[in-house]
Amino acid sequence: MLALKKKREAEAKAKAEAEAAAKANGTATVQAPADSNKVSLLGIGGKKKKANDGNGASGKKKRTPGEIRIQKDIADLDGGKVANIEFPNPNNLTAFEVSITPDSGYWKNATYNFKFDIPDHYPHTPPKVHCETKIY
Repeated sequence: MLALKKKREAEAKAKAEAEAAAKANGTATVQAPADSNKVSLLGIGGKKKKANDGNGASGKKKRTPGEIRIQKDIADLDGGKVANIEFPNPNNLTAFEVSITPDSGYWKNATYNFKFDIPDHYPHTPPKVHCETKIY
């Protein structure tokens, strides 16, 4: 702690001497900012990040928890020959269609279409499933 205090005093003294010499010579000197050699450790110190000005200049859309969770769940999904998953918009994983065609039993070769809409808060809010095929 004492060494750091002495170092700062020496830097301040050197800066004051440089400014006095510049005034005596009548020339202006440009110095680098004193904080340029700070190290950021656990978000403390160092350069601050520029805040987003709110107009979406960052170019990235923030992903919702539902999109993150559904990406993981769809990767684990396997319907085999029975189910076929279609994404009308490949960039939107929260809306998709599933067609199921049973390969055995009384409903063999029948096709049932379902439309899934997954809300933004998917892990906490259930998805909406609509059966597009009329079942009597």
